[in-house]
Amino acid sequence: MQAISRHFAEDVVKWQKTHGRNSLPWQNTRDPYRVWLSEIMLQQTQVSTVLEYYARFLQRFPAVGDLAAAQTDDVLAMWSGLGYYSRARNMHRCAQQVMELHAGQFPSTAEQLQTLPGIGPSTAAAIASFCFAERVAILDGNVKRVLTRVLAFSGDLSQGAQERQLWGIANSLLPQRKLKESMPRYTQGLMDLGATVCTLRKPACLVCPVQGLCRGFADGEPEKYPVKTRKLKRSSQKLSLLWAQRPDGSVWLERRPASGIWGGLYCLPVFDSEDELREFLPKQLHDRMEPLPSFKHVLTHKDLHLHPVIAGFSARQNLPARNTESVLSVQEPGPSGAWFAPDEWPVLGLPAPIRKLLENESV
Repeated sequence: MQAISRHFAEDVVKWQKTHGRNSLPWQNTRDPYRVWLSEIMLQQTQVSTVLEYYARFLQRFPAVGDLAAAQTDDVLAMWSGLGYYSRARNMHRCAQQVMELHAGQFPSTAEQLQTLPGIGPSTAAAIASFCFAERVAILDGNVKRVLTRVLAFSGDLSQGAQERQLWGIANSLLPQRKLKESMPRYTQGLMDLGATVCTLRKPACLVCPVQGLCRGFADGEPEKYPVKTRKLKRSSQKLSLLWAQRPDGSVWLERRPASGIWGGLYCLPVFDSEDELREFLPKQLHDRMEPLPSFKHVLTHKDLHLHPVIAGFSARQNLPARNTESVLSVQEPGPSGAWFAPDEWPVLGLPAPIRKLLENESV
């Protein structure tokens, strides 16, 4: 461990300066708002996807006060398509607490940052490192992969004790000198190594700056790290969607319950089956129902097989009242739906598959 400690941080910092990613829009800034925004967006989301959302989000909410003052619907609308919508709701609450409890300034330590909604230990460490040069370790997926391979760390990271042990080692490897420059570069360098060199499959070991220190490479089996035995099983679910539409193009949308999939977004009414959907609609509308092509929407641990049905409503006809308890979440009643005109629904926060369905189908 001592040999690795002496050289590891220096090699990572040096490599990041010349070979790492240095032109991303959230880099080369010490603005906690911009760094925080990027860190939340990058959770479970690829850089290429985040780039477009990040630019639009900053244009709409250029400062934390603008985000705090926004309506939740506006925030969710800007987030629509990024998935994991609890991130957007927590981000909104976090911005409000920064304004209310911290006079509009993000706390400067990882410990204080973790008291804010949606900011966990690794995200807090990233913000503190990038913006305030605090000597604190991050441990996201990319960093876990780099460190476990360099150390040949065989502990099962599905066990909390093993992850805590790795976190302790990560803290021992941090830079010790010139922290104002070295901490941001070191933190970014570990992220860059995991994303571009020490990849999940077929790592580019020959160009890795810490190859000489890497025990996984020396053993010839870097890809067996990290070790994580407990994996979530994928499941699937079939759902029917009711696309109710009036002659003027208005569609009926319901707000989803706050918890569960697509929480807080507007959505077409969801049913467990087409039989349930038919039972819900008045019989006089059955002749105006038309099944549309079904499609699959892939979530992290679940495949949704969606079966949309379009039904034509008259200009003054409404859907029957129903309890909008979600078949995708805990039993939590939501508000009734409403008709949204063609120029209204596109600016709402909609789940990505619902938006694509409404935008791509010609009726």
